[in-house]
Amino acid sequence: MKKAVFVLILLSSISCTSGGYLRNIRQLTFDGTHAEAYWSPDGEKLVLQAIRPGDKADQVYVMDPDTGEIEKKSSGEGKCTCSYFLPDGRLVWSTTKFSGAEPPPPPDRSKGYRWPLYREFEIILYEEGKITRLTNSDGYDAESTVSPDGKRIVFMSQRDGEFAIYTMKTDGSDLRKVTQRRCYTGGPFYSPDGEWLVYRAMYPANERDEKELDMMIRERALVPYKGMVIEIYVAKTDGSEERAITDLGKISFAPHYHPSGNRVIFTSDARAEGHGVYHLYIVNTDGTDLEQISFRDGFDGFPHFSPDGKHLVWISDRNAKKRGELNVFIAEWHD
Repeated sequence: MKKAVFVLILLSSISCTSGGYLRNIRQLTFDGTHAEAYWSPDGEKLVLQAIRPGDKADQVYVMDPDTGEIEKKSSGEGKCTCSYFLPDGRLVWSTTKFSGAEPPPPPDRSKGYRWPLYREFEIILYEEGKITRLTNSDGYDAESTVSPDGKRIVFMSQRDGEFAIYTMKTDGSDLRKVTQRRCYTGGPFYSPDGEWLVYRAMYPANERDEKELDMMIRERALVPYKGMVIEIYVAKTDGSEERAITDLGKISFAPHYHPSGNRVIFTSDARAEGHGVYHLYIVNTDGTDLEQISFRDGFDGFPHFSPDGKHLVWISDRNAKKRGELNVFIAEWHD
């Protein structure tokens, strides 16, 4: 009862800023299912994963947000995820193609939602016409993003059995483990100055959490459960000075730094009423001044600021013609 009262008080303190930040919302994609659209360093392109007509599974595309022109970069083999630009225009993403041209089987959701963390995913470096394999482990290697100077990649891996965040050089060398405590984690991004990381994490707080974490590790999948809490954390790139910047007691994920480095935007069901409803929020990096950005009854997630901070892209089911359809949206950002 005390926990419920605390969460209620906390949620009532969230500032609501409807119409304050997002203006001139525009839909960029219309066909297929799209996810995780991220800006190029020059703010001219977006890279995203999508299942478009003719695709058997997620593939990697680069899009011009002004013209809508879109080009497939992956081969069409296997399943791809988590693509991101390097400063020089090259790309990183994860693929299962090294385990076969056919994508892995879809998850069995007969007993509820689960997001498989396929052990076949490996991280590659892509340069027009050339692919370099950067990882080769018996575990999930994905969710990779790149430091502002282009020298290191941060990613989530299950290479040693448990979930953890690692960094490595962009040639795959100098592997370093960042998170040390037992947890479910992922979705890391560098701060604009390259000194910090932001990511999601669930650190077990009770016996139920421990049991569910054991199951997810064993089954190599994210399986949300009633009472699951995922918060947003920041830490130095070596894992030191780790701290939570949210305390919402719900499921929060997909954090990304504002270009100022002082705030983090993320996705959460903190004030959601109904299954599958997620909103966008922003909070200072010291955990203060939490504000709700989106309010519609649906999914808004995976926000990403343009390098100049003038635009935001995110994934949403608004205007969807069928259940599960997700598209890329863009808006002007006004502080």
